Amino acid sequence: MLTLTQYDTSSLTKLGQVKTLPLISRMALKTAYVTFVWSERSRTRAALKHLSTEHLGDLGLTQAEAQQECRKWFWRP
Repeated sequence: MLTLTQYDTSSLTKLGQVKTLPLISRMALKTAYVTFVWSERSRTRAALKHLSTEHLGDLGLTQAEAQQECRKWFWRP
């Protein structure tokens, strides 16, 4: 699966703000970026469900905080 780096995401954001691109191209870029962000949230929240209490502690999260994060819908930050 393709994963974008921080450089890729900032480049996509900057490219989407270029006013010389046709409107449909800017809309396609923004749609692709939002889809990527939602996919990342969904994937990381699914992985969070399977972490042990020790691993959650390494991340600075409690079990309750992790469960609360896992209950969020993918479009919620």
